Amino acid sequence: MTTARDLMIVTLDGPAARPVEQGDLSLALAGAELADLLTGGYVTLDGDRVVPGARPATGDRLLDEAGAALVDGPPYETVEDWLWRRGRGLAAAYASEAEPPAGERHRWTPHRPARRSPADTAGDTAADTPARREAAGRWASGDPVLRGLAAAAGAGEPGELPAPDDDSLTAVLAAVNDAVTELEAVRQRRRIEDAAFDNIWRAP
Repeated sequence: MTTARDLMIVTLDGPAARPVEQGDLSLALAGAELADLLTGGYVTLDGDRVVPGARPATGDRLLDEAGAALVDGPPYETVEDWLWRRGRGLAAAYASEAEPPAGERHRWTPHRPARRSPADTAGDTAADTPARREAAGRWASGDPVLRGLAAAAGAGEPGELPAPDDDSLTAVLAAVNDAVTELEAVRQRRRIEDAAFDNIWRAP
């Protein structure tokens, strides 16, 4: 299982601090892919630039696609640019391959406010699959990358988060948080513009 697939399960199964937006989750999933490419030794960071090495053959289709999508030549791509480019529509791609709990269908915004945490559902017959057990175990262990990405996407639990012991992973988490914040600022501007437009039409 990859970090991105674990993140998708956490998002589908777990409680959310707020409704999970597709764009936020897509950015976090792109960050999860980059984290796995880093820990697998397939890429390194030179400052904020993603420098590819050997092309991955992980056996995971989407992660291999991520590796194949890396920019090959200098000046390479910044982490931020990677998140925005790779993240486009990524939540829908992972949702289409995720295994929903029995009797449920995926929605493009996978928020289920009444659901329990992955650790709580691990013993349920309908939810007890190897993938869910693995994600639940990783979540319960306090994995800093998974917890940090989930928090950025709005699928985590409130509270202080553990920090990764790797500077590159810390940089990826920071970039994901910055990108999600930027995306929310864009949404806010659009809401303000839409409200102003509506007021113009409603004015006598």
